[in-house]
Amino acid sequence: MNEPGSMVLSAQGISRGFRQGPKRVEVLKDVNLQVPAGTSVAIVGASGAGKSTLLHLLGGLDKPDQGEIFLDGKSLWGMGDRERSDIRNSRLGFIYQFHHLLPEFTALENVAMPLLIRGESSSKARQMATDLLEKVGLDQRLDHKPGELSGGERQRAAVARALVGNPGCVLGDEPTGNLDERTARNVFGQLLELNSALNTSLVMVTHDMRLAGRMNQQFELHMGVLKPI
Repeated sequence: MNEPGSMVLSAQGISRGFRQGPKRVEVLKDVNLQVPAGTSVAIVGASGAGKSTLLHLLGGLDKPDQGEIFLDGKSLWGMGDRERSDIRNSRLGFIYQFHHLLPEFTALENVAMPLLIRGESSSKARQMATDLLEKVGLDQRLDHKPGELSGGERQRAAVARALVGNPGCVLGDEPTGNLDERTARNVFGQLLELNSALNTSLVMVTHDMRLAGRMNQQFELHMGVLKPI
């Protein structure tokens, strides 16, 4: 659980570019972002603007060319691979446009898996997973595999999986982009409710300005520059 007023995640002067043939394309230019505890942040921008690249950097999945990413006040790239992996597993949750649930496991097993990887006992992991699945309305679907769930149910299970370990921050890459409008609103509403109830920060990339407008802060990424809307 985050301490009220604490700074969970921050990016300071990060830049990232890629080679495209003989040219180098600068995707992110001197990006700064502060994510306090319990805050929800929307990042919008055109396709190809670098939103997913920024999210990967914030999550420690990619290293910036310049600048620093801090999680709980610690530089992600100032620590070793093992420490970075451990803090990512314990303090970050990830939700993607496609749920990425493992098809051979039940909803309960999918949600419990991050806790088992962390070393929690099977009984504690299953209980914590059950509690989160109940919160997202899947208490009657615990033993169903992803193929037996609707699209909205699969994405709600993915939300529960991201939140089950009480992370400091959840990073969402178009987490409702593959759903119809009504289901997207419902899943997003539950995500915001849990964001508030658990005091977990939320950073979400979205193309939907209506959903972005329901979050505490909105930023636009344009030509590599991140600015508040």
